[in-house]
Amino acid sequence: MHYLNFRIYSQIFVISFFSAFTYPIYGQHWKPNKPIRLIVGFAPGGAADVVSRIISEQLSIALGQQVLTDNRIGANGLIGYEILSKSTPDGYTIGTLGDSSTLIPYLYKNSKIDPRTSFLPISMIASQPLVIAINASVKAINLQEFITLARNRPNTYSFGSSGNGHPQHLTGELIKKIGKFEMTHIPYKGGGQAVIDLVGGQIQAAVLGSSPVIPHYRTGKVRILAVTTKKRSTILPEIPTLSESGILGIDVSQWQSLIAPANTPKLIINRFNLEIAKALARPTTRDKLGSLGFEVNSSSPEELATVIRNTMDRWEPLVKELKLELE
Repeated sequence: MHYLNFRIYSQIFVISFFSAFTYPIYGQHWKPNKPIRLIVGFAPGGAADVVSRIISEQLSIALGQQVLTDNRIGANGLIGYEILSKSTPDGYTIGTLGDSSTLIPYLYKNSKIDPRTSFLPISMIASQPLVIAINASVKAINLQEFITLARNRPNTYSFGSSGNGHPQHLTGELIKKIGKFEMTHIPYKGGGQAVIDLVGGQIQAAVLGSSPVIPHYRTGKVRILAVTTKKRSTILPEIPTLSESGILGIDVSQWQSLIAPANTPKLIINRFNLEIAKALARPTTRDKLGSLGFEVNSSSPEELATVIRNTMDRWEPLVKELKLELE
């Protein structure tokens, strides 16, 4: 009897011992045998699209299969996310998730998409600060001077964002609230058109991701007054933060990440995470993202999950206060 028990326990030990070592190795060496679809819920040429194409190129090389970008445009990415959430969780369909899309549950009341439960996080990819920019003709050289102008001429000035309910819009509303001044919000369908109108003087100010603004800042057509991150940006080290400009309590960045449908096996998530970390460590990848105004910002799946939750928790009260709802 004792001998039989010994044999059983010995077999269990051996199986457990080798399983502990083979599982992570197998996870790292998951090998797809057909092309992978990367769903992007936004138009070609936008930040989500450009970042995804840089990453898909690297993943194609690492995985030995083409990673093909599939743009499914509409409703702040909602159409793409609905497709992704219904996809088979086998690693052959993944998607991008940006900061603005975390607000879908609050803005679209009839949507069943919730980034916390509809998907599994893979990795953060890159981030950039939002910037507060003004047309070069506005007579202010820093944020406090601009706030003084706005206070002295209530509702004379307007600011553009990439859309109602986007973090750019909400950040602008927070700045107004903390700074105690008024400014009319003008929503655009993306940051590109907002920048065009900012340069043209149709709007006096804008709160946008830094990448579409930087080229016009470099040529002197717009003036960047502040960045929205806690620390100064390595891309724009000469620009002060909001805290340095007297607006306290705001720390916001625009970020892009990679996600998979819920129930995707952990070994597949781990393989994608591993290859993204390798790709983002390469100087060529960092340079490509840096040229677009992005800073590399890889993470573990758990860290990305925390960022998603924190972003949603940060904006939910303000969305409710402003009574924002989209269709």
